[in-house]
Amino acid sequence: MPILGQNQYGKSENRVVKITRDGATHHIKDLNVSVALSGDMEEVHYSGSNANVLPTDTTKNTVYAFAKEHGIESSEQFGIHLARHFVTSQEPIRTARIRVEEYSWERIETPGEDAHSFVRQGQETRLTQITYDGSSWEVVSGLKDLTVMNSTNSEFWGYVKDKYTTLPEAYDRILATEVSSRWRFNWTDDAQEAPDWEESYRQVKKHMLGAFADTYSLSLQQTLYAMGSRIIENRTEIDEVRFSLPNKHHFLVDLEPFGLKNDNEVYFAADRPYGLIEATVLRDGVEPRIPVDLTNL
Repeated sequence: MPILGQNQYGKSENRVVKITRDGATHHIKDLNVSVALSGDMEEVHYSGSNANVLPTDTTKNTVYAFAKEHGIESSEQFGIHLARHFVTSQEPIRTARIRVEEYSWERIETPGEDAHSFVRQGQETRLTQITYDGSSWEVVSGLKDLTVMNSTNSEFWGYVKDKYTTLPEAYDRILATEVSSRWRFNWTDDAQEAPDWEESYRQVKKHMLGAFADTYSLSLQQTLYAMGSRIIENRTEIDEVRFSLPNKHHFLVDLEPFGLKNDNEVYFAADRPYGLIEATVLRDGVEPRIPVDLTNL
């Protein structure tokens, strides 16, 4: 008889918007929450018995109820509340994995005292994944769709050339990428003091962008390592950082047919194909655990 392998179930992409009203000043948390549960679920696959199955509709309802009962202090803390609840309240459930996307809103300043108008920020989507097995935690946070550019201080030359190489060497080029990154916290036990999740995210992003801006880049790989190193060196709560950086190529346009000189001023922004640079930066002595393919996290 075939044997059932790894399995999980849950409710994906529960959109929850929580408004906190502080008098005339309002605050928004806008999340997309996915719940995946695993444990003693063999029988529902083998015979169809639902005796150990908490309905996915119930997991959806729990997300909304917890937004009211616990509030949403941070994506990480909200995910921790949910994961602990599912594992500790349902005996058949051994592990809960909570994935959260968070969308940022910027306050629209108005002349009056009311502060309840917002515009959706177009910078990046904040991410977190919480996994809990009843005894230990794994928290991996991150971001995606953060587009950055250096208009100079980037070169690319001295590379391998063969009969198919046509790319000219560049000694002053645009360096642009759309950052997708995940970082793993070394907080694993309730006995440890948990990080300040909101401040940690702000600081990681600050160091990431600072390293991108400060690095005179001879390759996107060099810049990636500088970004990861800056985070590891400055944030003691983080042991591992992984990046996926597409090289958003900008090619100088040939203006000579029009009698014009292009002195590193006019570029064609190519959306595809693109170079894709990926790597993990680790604290010394730490084993990597973030998946190579970030789309699986």
